[in-house]
Amino acid sequence: MARAQIEALRKAMREAGVSVCLVPTADAHESEYPAEYFEARKYLSGFTGSAGILAVTEDWAGLFTDGRYFLQAERQLAGSGITLYKTGEEGVPSVEEELSVRFPEGGVLAFDGTTVNRRFGELLGKLAKERNGSVLLADLPGRIWKKRPPLKMAAVFPLKLCYAGESRREKFSRVRQQMGQKHTDLHVVTTLDDIAWLMNLRGRDIACNPVFLSYLVLSMERAWLFAGEEALSEAVKRELSEDLVTVRPYGAFFGELPALCQGKTVLADSRKVSEQVWEGLSRAKTIVDSPNPSIAMKAVKNPTEEENFRKAHRKDGVAVTKFLYWLKKNIGRTPITEGQAAAYLETCRRKQKNYLGPSFPTIAAYGANGAQVHYQPEGEGALLSPEGFLLVDSGGHYLEGTTDITRTVALGPLTKGQKRHFTAVLKGMLALGDAKFPQGLRGSGLDCLARGPLWAMGLDYLHGTGHGVGYLLNVHEGPNGFRWRQPPEGAETAILAPGMITSDEPGFYLEGEYGIRTENLLLCRKGEKNRYGQFLEFEHLTLAPIDLEAVDWEEMDGRDVQRLNVYHRQVRSALAPHLEGDELQWFLDATETV
Repeated sequence: MARAQIEALRKAMREAGVSVCLVPTADAHESEYPAEYFEARKYLSGFTGSAGILAVTEDWAGLFTDGRYFLQAERQLAGSGITLYKTGEEGVPSVEEELSVRFPEGGVLAFDGTTVNRRFGELLGKLAKERNGSVLLADLPGRIWKKRPPLKMAAVFPLKLCYAGESRREKFSRVRQQMGQKHTDLHVVTTLDDIAWLMNLRGRDIACNPVFLSYLVLSMERAWLFAGEEALSEAVKRELSEDLVTVRPYGAFFGELPALCQGKTVLADSRKVSEQVWEGLSRAKTIVDSPNPSIAMKAVKNPTEEENFRKAHRKDGVAVTKFLYWLKKNIGRTPITEGQAAAYLETCRRKQKNYLGPSFPTIAAYGANGAQVHYQPEGEGALLSPEGFLLVDSGGHYLEGTTDITRTVALGPLTKGQKRHFTAVLKGMLALGDAKFPQGLRGSGLDCLARGPLWAMGLDYLHGTGHGVGYLLNVHEGPNGFRWRQPPEGAETAILAPGMITSDEPGFYLEGEYGIRTENLLLCRKGEKNRYGQFLEFEHLTLAPIDLEAVDWEEMDGRDVQRLNVYHRQVRSALAPHLEGDELQWFLDATETV
């Protein structure tokens, strides 16, 4: 039996003469985590994962998502009448392939034009045209969503130069230089992290993402920021005015865009701007479709940001270490649930100076729950027992930067298989972190280092090995990453460069039994230069013990042990001065040389 929300949507579709309705996981800014106002796919399907596309016809509904969410989606879609499509699996069609079969001759395909990017929208338009059909840009879910959450525009705060390391004017100048090289007059930016980075401003409009709802139009002389005027203080407005930035209401953007681009050559990224924005550029003389220059710029952290990141990870390491000590000392002595473990870790972080909040909802997954890559407990979640694994994936935002760390903790006795799998994951993480490679290599060329120990056992994991991380911005930030299987649009394929920060997080997941993941953030930096050219290497930014009780030492060769000891010496040196008493003694034991 179909969900009531799906039936209500079908009624709205019949009234509008729509054959197929497409509902992505997106807002008007291509954000990974949309504000509640934009969570139409979640409202309709009941699936709460951060990635997925819902498609609905009169007699069929399908949800397309990736390997991180297969188990979660199976559970949440059960009994909903919605078919799960496990994208990337052999024989499973993409949403476009499935729609090409289900779209009727002369039909109408509807989607909210503000939540589908131009590149995908163009593809959908071609699909409809091939069947002599048409596209309707309409927010049909909005017509039936009776208690839709309102748009929230919280106060915006400036990021001081001691944290940003580069002024707003300097960033504008660098972007304008690239605009000139592309012979463009105007640049339209709709992605919130790019705008926040360019403006040296941060906000609280999206949970866990310190960004603010806005649009930006940049010319060679001035700029227009469309944002919630009430969210900007008079002091911020004065600073913006001094940098020739005109503040306009957020809701005025679509009405004023056509006049701003009239007769201009406009730089816009069709992978990022929505169909609605692209339509608003119709008066432009020419549209130069090219990636936002700020994407590559913000991926390479400047020296100030690099040093601040080190400070943030020292503080975060202290918090995580205090949490691990508490967990080890209390498991089996007092009842602890997944939710309580996550809450205690958050308490440890809140005690750190300049902590602003989590960088994503904490994953605290015990036992079989760990096999769900992005598991979220319902209520307090499972009760922990003094045996098996607890996987904790968490992170925080500090004024000094953003963190993301995963530790898999042995709560008690482990099987030989559990230790063997933990050790394979650990070996892969350490091998990638120890990589030395020539400048010019992409992250895809290093992914095999992390997967190698698992591949040797005929095993693998269905997610990327690493993603870029923003500076007090999105915890998932392109274009750098580690993954051999490239996602659509060539995301995360950047050539690695000094200053890039990328996660290193191999894992292993045994459905119904347990999950393992070990994650550090790596800073790319210059290594030696010789007759073969410039070599690059990584610095471990993440600082926290790795559970020695879970290691199968028979699986560790001399190089593996050396890498682990070198890492733990780095952790000791950084964190020991900030610990004392029983915590310090436990920490010294947990990071002892083996």
